[in-house]
Amino acid sequence: MHIPVLLKETIELLKPEKGNFFIDGTIDGGGHAAAILDRIMPDGMFLGVDLNALMLKQAEERIAANPNFKFLISKRIFLVHGNYADLPKVLERVREADPSIPLRADGLLLDLGFSSEQLESSGRGFSFKKDEPLLMTYDDSEKPVKEILKEIDERKLADVIYEFSGERFSRRIAAAIKTRERKSPIETTGELNEIIKSALPRNYERGRIEPATRTFQALRIYVNHELENLESVLKKIMKIVKSGGRIAIISFHSLEDRIVKKHFKRMAREKKIEIVTPKPVRPTKEESLNNPRSRSAMLRAAIVR
Repeated sequence: MHIPVLLKETIELLKPEKGNFFIDGTIDGGGHAAAILDRIMPDGMFLGVDLNALMLKQAEERIAANPNFKFLISKRIFLVHGNYADLPKVLERVREADPSIPLRADGLLLDLGFSSEQLESSGRGFSFKKDEPLLMTYDDSEKPVKEILKEIDERKLADVIYEFSGERFSRRIAAAIKTRERKSPIETTGELNEIIKSALPRNYERGRIEPATRTFQALRIYVNHELENLESVLKKIMKIVKSGGRIAIISFHSLEDRIVKKHFKRMAREKKIEIVTPKPVRPTKEESLNNPRSRSAMLRAAIVR
């Protein structure tokens, strides 16, 4: 079961109450959603969105397992396969089906992290620890990594790896990938993992992280347009959350957190929001020990004016 990161802190900052309308734009396994539903139902409304259809299905199963919520699905709980960057359009579509849904939400949550289900059981090649088809896409609408590696030139590939991960050996890795691609296509995560390892020094990072970690992260971010999607939704906040409503965003690396920080500061200067987390909230030592994936989590929150 997916363990939601910074759950207590997120709920305290979002302050969901009975009868509220909340949106979880990255519902994933449904961990945060379950906690929000406990506080807003039975009279509230909830919209859960995810780009990964498998994650959406698992979230629905988790919600339906609670007898208090099972019969509210499609009545007060709406689950939509879609991109959080398109939330205003998603809201329009849902309101066409049910005009009683408010124009804007009382709260918005975006958890930008990767669940254990996505890493371990999606079969889409997110992890270098398994030998799977080299896709790395959340759904089938995006071009998979194995196709991108065929088309992208070496310089562009090196730039992608460096820009989205800070990998200092990006040029060596890109050269090794393109050398192999000229001989035969790279089709699996296992093949890509071995190529990356072969391009790096034996004492890479003194063993602190696996050699392929940063390159896999960079390719995943690039193929799914993750940073562009985040930029897009932050520009549309005023169309999604009502005055007095709250926003909570959990990011997992500095690239994401920098974007959230920049947009929050800009909106605060424009008197559109009030920032309630001057510095990002981080997991406690206890949470980091119990859930190692939470270690890099950073939570920022704001109130719409």
